[in-house]
Amino acid sequence: MSDIRAHDLSVVLDSRTVLSGVGMQVRGGDWLAVIGANGAGKSTLLKAVAGVLPYSGEVLIDGTSVRRLRPRERARLLAYAPQAPALPADMTVFDYALLGRTPYIPYLGRESRHDREVTASVLERLDLGPFASRRLGRLSGGERQRVVLARALVQQAPVLLLDEPTTALDLGHQQQVLELVDRLRLADGLTVVTTLHDLSVAGQYADSMMLVSGGRVAASGTPVEVLTGKLIDEHFGARVRIATGPDGRPEVHLERP
Repeated sequence: MSDIRAHDLSVVLDSRTVLSGVGMQVRGGDWLAVIGANGAGKSTLLKAVAGVLPYSGEVLIDGTSVRRLRPRERARLLAYAPQAPALPADMTVFDYALLGRTPYIPYLGRESRHDREVTASVLERLDLGPFASRRLGRLSGGERQRVVLARALVQQAPVLLLDEPTTALDLGHQQQVLELVDRLRLADGLTVVTTLHDLSVAGQYADSMMLVSGGRVAASGTPVEVLTGKLIDEHFGARVRIATGPDGRPEVHLERP
């Protein structure tokens, strides 16, 4: 299990401060859900932790600075699935997912039998086996989203960063993807960080939550501590009723004015 820590994390894009002084800590094997209104800086935070965007401050994986890692070393520790990646229309589902094995394939070498077996196994677990030979350009939005997740899971990194993994998925596949991520987390000791729009879903799956507002951390703690009517009203501008589910986790219900 690998833990993640971020200290004083800041990101400036086009002379605009998008994140400022963000601190984050996720214990190995835990699931952190990052929530916040549109434009709050959630996706930027994940990109910074993944090393996709330049940042100031420090990101540590098991005490090792991410900055000091070579790209292949970092890719063996961190798998990142963006919300809307560019997908080559003519590439097959299998070949795209197989790219997740790149950190393990020697330079100028070819993928091994094991690499292909790992890829095929992940595709089956995501109900993508029948689509293995299909071109990415012929997939629906939900199918593309699952393929992006498949590539990240094929990477077999101990830290999984998922930016809105259920976007464009129907209700059944939303549940399937979240349950799969949770099972893998528990079975393999993965540390998971996701951004999620659905607050009730975030509260059901996450061990801890962090509310980002205006590029800063507005609140962090357990789902019960973060999903409060006061915080949601203040940072989302929404009137809600917070109920307690049968498992003791908070459920967020919109209330009409």
